[in-house]
Amino acid sequence: MEVRDHELPGASRGTRRVVTSLHFGQRMSGRKVYLQASLHADEVPAMLVAHHLQAMLQGLEETGAIAGEIVLVPMANPIGLSQTVQGSHFGRFDQASGINFNRQFQHLTARIAERVQPLLGPDAAMNTQWVREAAQQVLADLSPQTETEALKQLLQQLAVDADIALDLHCDHQACLHVYAGTPQASTARLLAQRLGAKALLLCECSGDDPFDESLSRHWWELPERFGPEHPLTAGCFAATVELRGETDVEDGLAVQDAQGLIEFLQDTGHVAGPAAMLPAPRCAATPLAGVQPLVAPGSGILVFLRQLGERVAAGDCVAEIVDPASRLRVPVRAEVDGVLFARIARRWVTRGMRLAKIAGPTPYRAGPLLSP
Repeated sequence: MEVRDHELPGASRGTRRVVTSLHFGQRMSGRKVYLQASLHADEVPAMLVAHHLQAMLQGLEETGAIAGEIVLVPMANPIGLSQTVQGSHFGRFDQASGINFNRQFQHLTARIAERVQPLLGPDAAMNTQWVREAAQQVLADLSPQTETEALKQLLQQLAVDADIALDLHCDHQACLHVYAGTPQASTARLLAQRLGAKALLLCECSGDDPFDESLSRHWWELPERFGPEHPLTAGCFAATVELRGETDVEDGLAVQDAQGLIEFLQDTGHVAGPAAMLPAPRCAATPLAGVQPLVAPGSGILVFLRQLGERVAAGDCVAEIVDPASRLRVPVRAEVDGVLFARIARRWVTRGMRLAKIAGPTPYRAGPLLSP
């Protein structure tokens, strides 16, 4: 294992933050996997999974079982880790700008196309290499103005040439679920099946440029520009893995998830050896545009009537908002058929607050599809 420390430019005099990346296997093989934990720094389960992954990867490296390079960033956001205010951790948004740490990564398609168009030919493998090199050049040419912009540049640079990139997160309270690109649905189904996900949410562009799409989206957009005479190989499969809820921080779960990720890398040929028998799928893929965010119709005490992982039908009462003064109970109903896969941890809510998410089979939303 090689340990590399990447220093970020200090936001103010006297500050210093470092991102540590752990490198396993053979860098020069041309094959690469990238895994990062807790870009939203208050989502702790991913860091415990990374802790167990490190031990597993060290063992695999010692036996020569890693086919290529695997890069693990066990704490992807030292800025967010430091954002504690009066005992409460705020790791989702950059306090300096208010911007979500998992938004506004670089959408590379147009800038890559400009650089590689004169170089492309009929060789798909060579074209793919040109694209990867161009992506690194585009990112290297950026001039980040803030510490957070420098963090995003660094993480994208570490991952942009990977075959597989997995961004490990969690929700407030949730079943394990996965976000991925629709053109990569077959690999996404395999990942979801390995991890026992209860929702697999697909889209081509969710809006606001999250980390995973900054790595994968150009691989299905560039062929539309170049045409079949300039073919590309598969490029990068990237996905966001939501490891249940914020308080699901247990060694048993973390070992289970880490082992599932290793088995997925065995399935894809990045780790040698036969994987365990593939478990039965626990969900069908559904469009991200089919997710219904349940919204509070008023203020009060939130009482959920349905459990995570339950299937609900349009019209079902999923929760009630209780007014403690009037004793009025206002129902919050599903508008789609689907699986209740995530909900907030708060139990006092205000009007307009997002309360839960239901994975429905039919797309009906447009515009930015992710929560703020």
